Amino acid sequence: MHGTNSSSLTPQFFILSGIPGLEAAHIWISLPFCCMYITAVMGNCGLIYLISCEKALQRPMYYFLALLSLTDVSGCTSFVPNMLCIFWLNLKEIDFNACLVQMFFIHMLTGMESGVLMLMALDRYVAICYPLRYSTILTNTRVTKLGLATLTRSVSLMIPFTFLIKRLPYCRGNLLLHTYCEHMSLAKLSCGNIKINAIYGLIAATLIGVFDMFCISMSYTMIIRAVLNLPSANARHKAFSTCTSHICAIVITYVPAFFNFFTHRFGGHVIPHHVHIFIANLYLVLPPTFNPIIYGVKTKQIRERVVKSFFRVRDILSV
Repeated sequence: MHGTNSSSLTPQFFILSGIPGLEAAHIWISLPFCCMYITAVMGNCGLIYLISCEKALQRPMYYFLALLSLTDVSGCTSFVPNMLCIFWLNLKEIDFNACLVQMFFIHMLTGMESGVLMLMALDRYVAICYPLRYSTILTNTRVTKLGLATLTRSVSLMIPFTFLIKRLPYCRGNLLLHTYCEHMSLAKLSCGNIKINAIYGLIAATLIGVFDMFCISMSYTMIIRAVLNLPSANARHKAFSTCTSHICAIVITYVPAFFNFFTHRFGGHVIPHHVHIFIANLYLVLPPTFNPIIYGVKTKQIRERVVKSFFRVRDILSV
């Protein structure tokens, strides 16, 4: 096996294939991904800058949004540049340890995004159900602690993945049929027992994805109950409108993520491999691309600040 230490059966590097079966179309596939990545970086960095500079946006809701933007831009940066190098320059080799680092950050940041969406649901619950106590419940100190707790959970649950992969013997080659290093794709290259990898993967997905979805569902159940008790239709509409951006973010994050997760484990013989790899890339880049657009369009305060900043820049350039 090329690039393998025969004494330990640990490869020196892996070879990322890109999207198997669609090699001839790599250049064309790369174009929309490149455009989405540029949009994601500009949109999320713009949101972070806007929230940090505008005092009117320095509230818990926007702090969570800034954290989501930071997570999104970090997540897509952890794999898109490397994927574009595969598509454009045919640079397919990745060092074994670099592959483990990439795998850790992709999974950790995916888990972090799920946790931030849960915190944003909590924020909407407090804002709608306890509006008079909002500022005393979600203080800056408490928001910081919640963010750190979410980061700690994600990091602690994803660290074992690196050790579970590193312990395995790799005697089935070092060709990884993927565009990035992903836990189960790496495990399936091993000739060792990967049952513990599969079990721990399900445990981590349950402790993050399922738990977060449960908390989000409970938050929105109580939000709907509180909104329906409001006296006027205008008040109900206003309350619901504050949640639309968050609901859109949940849909574009969880639907492709759960589709990718379950098809990878249970639908391998039904869904073509190149479709699965394409969806696996798409679910990592869609939320970072569209979250800034959704919040920019749907959130009045952000929309007004963007317009104000645009005119300010225009006036400076026209001088």
